[in-house]
Amino acid sequence: MEATSVDVEKEILDEIHKLGKGQQAEVLEFVRSLAKSEMTGAPGKMLLRFAGTIDRADLDKMAEAIQADCENVFCSNSRRSAVFCPS
Repeated sequence: MEATSVDVEKEILDEIHKLGKGQQAEVLEFVRSLAKSEMTGAPGKMLLRFAGTIDRADLDKMAEAIQADCENVFCSNSRRSAVFCPS
């Protein structure tokens, strides 16, 4: 069953009410940054022509770099960072 926008809004508000004032301010800042951001980039269909053009060794290097940073979150508008890596 797909959630309606009212359900989503209610769930967001329920979660926000559980937070302290400082965390609520961070959520507000984040939501405002989402509203300002625009999706940019190329549609996937335009990128299909590049499929299979990256060397296997380069793909391995990319995979290693991704794994090394393992879901690190660096907020550009905050001095804090968090790491969420599976053990």
